[in-house]
Amino acid sequence: MARTIYDRPTRALLKDMIADFGLQPGQVFTTTRAIQWFQDKYPKLKPGSIRAHLVQAATNDKSRVHHPATNETDDLLFKVASGQFRLYEAGKDPAPIRELIAGDVARQEQTGAEEEDDASEGPAEAQPGSTQFALEQDLQRYLADNLHIIEPGLSLFEDEEIKGLEYPAGGGRRIDILATDKDGGFVVLELKVEKGYDRVVGQLLRYMNWVRKELADPGQRVRGIIVCRTMSEDLRLACASIPDVELLEYRLSVTVAKVPTLELKR
Repeated sequence: MARTIYDRPTRALLKDMIADFGLQPGQVFTTTRAIQWFQDKYPKLKPGSIRAHLVQAATNDKSRVHHPATNETDDLLFKVASGQFRLYEAGKDPAPIRELIAGDVARQEQTGAEEEDDASEGPAEAQPGSTQFALEQDLQRYLADNLHIIEPGLSLFEDEEIKGLEYPAGGGRRIDILATDKDGGFVVLELKVEKGYDRVVGQLLRYMNWVRKELADPGQRVRGIIVCRTMSEDLRLACASIPDVELLEYRLSVTVAKVPTLELKR
């Protein structure tokens, strides 16, 4: 388990918060109230980290499937609206979401603003001999497992047992990949499986500033990287004067090698 700031992990402290609130079935509390509780008792924890742990504890939040450590002990809350939670009621509420069915990751629904941001691009279809990933989730998973190809020393952000894959960034939004570099700075990766358009800049800058506000320490650097198959000229122009934003195009390559024929004894 990743290092914890206090002597107990945040997921355990969250249970203390729930007990301290004295919630009755049906009573709702807000993210703001939860953050204030932690600021009063555990001020070293960042608001973004608290939000991520609320997601992990919310049985109906789809983002919790991206946290591998999630199990039945985390089935504590039910999300009733953005930033609003109540106690999870077993037998009354839908069964907790804990993992994706194999093969269904490509069908995972996009929610909230992500749906609006990407709706006009449409699904990408890989053609025979294509040099692009067929699905954004394929690109996301590959890069998350191979961040060194983007930059030496780059690694997936870890918030105790919560990983920086589809990291919740408030309002139903999720950061594609949140990483840290060799110097300890944050790196926000925004991915597009096909062509990158200038509107992606707004997404990236929003996430970068969210990380500065909710996760980063004073003076801690936050950078952004856009990765896509091809960059539009509009996107290149939009990023030309933005510091700490880098553009990368990916390439796929497949090679085959002939296997020598096995000689059989006669």
